[in-house]
Amino acid sequence: MLKPILGSLILAGLSATAFAGGGHEHHALHQEDAVLSPENTAVDANYDILAAHVHRDGRIVTFHMTLKGTAGATVPEKAGQLAGAPVEAYVWPTSLPPESVGFEGADGILALVATSHPDFDDTPLFDEDGDGDLANDGAVWHSHWVVLAQTNECGDGALSVLDIPDNARPKMPATWPGLPIYIDSPGFSPVLDGPEITINVAFEDTVPVETISYDGVTSALRVNQNIHAPLLCVADVFDIASGDLSLPGRVK
Repeated sequence: MLKPILGSLILAGLSATAFAGGGHEHHALHQEDAVLSPENTAVDANYDILAAHVHRDGRIVTFHMTLKGTAGATVPEKAGQLAGAPVEAYVWPTSLPPESVGFEGADGILALVATSHPDFDDTPLFDEDGDGDLANDGAVWHSHWVVLAQTNECGDGALSVLDIPDNARPKMPATWPGLPIYIDSPGFSPVLDGPEITINVAFEDTVPVETISYDGVTSALRVNQNIHAPLLCVADVFDIASGDLSLPGRVK
């Protein structure tokens, strides 16, 4: 199921700028075991991926991305309403099955994301900006697990965050924010340090973290105008570390 979905995204959902500036030969950046990507002057430098890399220390897995510019420095402009609200994201698509992080009955691509979206807050358990209000900090970079799936309602062959079917009650992670989509708000805090963004994830002993394959993507999403299925569509892809979403990275 994974490769056909990725193939559809490449054919139908990619921005033309994702491949501007030539093929994805290895960049001169020295990142052992990373998925390397050349500079791409056609995209915002803060979303221009130079390397995506994932490594582990036991059950702790570190997801890491190196940008040409400054990680997290570009955030979407506020729309003033939920319908059509923009989301921008650093994304690590993985080979892990969605059930490995607590999603039941989901058929799609499990991805770790760091997102910013000033029009809404989807981390009701956490106060990212530390002001005592749990519901006003969606613009602050935060993490999610999401399941991505192909849906023509977002555009021919494009991807969305997988919707939970009407009247369905699948088992969800304990930190699911209650939205009708396969999304989790686990509270893993992204660390932004110049060109680097890093997220540390703790996995259960039953998850075969040593088998993870991965890629790196920067993208824009958008809340559907009718705020219903599909709720959240992938609207644009800025850059892909591998160039073809083949998930060539292996955890070291």
